[in-house]
Amino acid sequence: MKINAGMRCHDICPKMELEELFGQVKAAGVTQIQLAMSKSISNYNFTPGHYSAGFARHIRSLLQENGIHVAVLGCYINPVNPIESQRQAEVARFIEHLKYARVIGADMVGTETGRLDPDMAVTPETYTEEAYQLLLKSMREIVSAAEKLGVIVGVEGVFDHTLYSPARMKRFLEDIDSPNVEVILDAVNLIGPDSVSPESQRRAVEKAFAYYGDRIGALHMKDFVYENGIQQFRHVGEGDFCFEPLLKLVKQNKPHIAMLLENSSRERYHGDVEYLQSIFTGVS
Repeated sequence: MKINAGMRCHDICPKMELEELFGQVKAAGVTQIQLAMSKSISNYNFTPGHYSAGFARHIRSLLQENGIHVAVLGCYINPVNPIESQRQAEVARFIEHLKYARVIGADMVGTETGRLDPDMAVTPETYTEEAYQLLLKSMREIVSAAEKLGVIVGVEGVFDHTLYSPARMKRFLEDIDSPNVEVILDAVNLIGPDSVSPESQRRAVEKAFAYYGDRIGALHMKDFVYENGIQQFRHVGEGDFCFEPLLKLVKQNKPHIAMLLENSSRERYHGDVEYLQSIFTGVS
């Protein structure tokens, strides 16, 4: 069984016009992407108020011509921005992306859950009940729109964001209580500086699958190390992440799920996929 791999569009090639962009993706041999439109597409304004169904259909036609599928339409916002006007603007931008997703055929629109700081700085206030309730306020607005449009919202937990643990994500899913919300699981993002050991990593991944495995709709794949207490990116196989427990659970429960490589490149992509495939094949 082959894994269902893809990568972020802006890691394949720099920001450019649509026709050239998708041609470059096809030339790289990538058929599935995470598309962050403002990071990938030049000469168009993706701020709220500029959406048109015609432009979304143009994107869809070019995707189809090049045999590309959008697994995640990335719209990474800070839904707990404590400045109300900025929070409202973030929510409005996300809702506009829901409209694009419906037309272009993306599986979901994805976001992380932010920090209680206008500049997204790390702060202990992010872990408070106040921050969590603000997240619910933003996401209820977003999910209401998603339900009307028939689009899935993908939510990604991060150890220093509002949804910082599998238990917090479980609570969130129960409180939101909508079939239009799924989880984008980035297992590395669950690994804080105090949970780097292989056993701690295994427990975190197993908790995620135990608490909401049926709601995991996509995976982000990368590696990491900690340097001076700060998590640093590494390519798959070049850091401290233990892929076997994750890929074992994926093989058992979600064998065809979209796996999107982060910070890969067109030169590395196929080798990175082979590395993950070898582990996936070997676990049982």
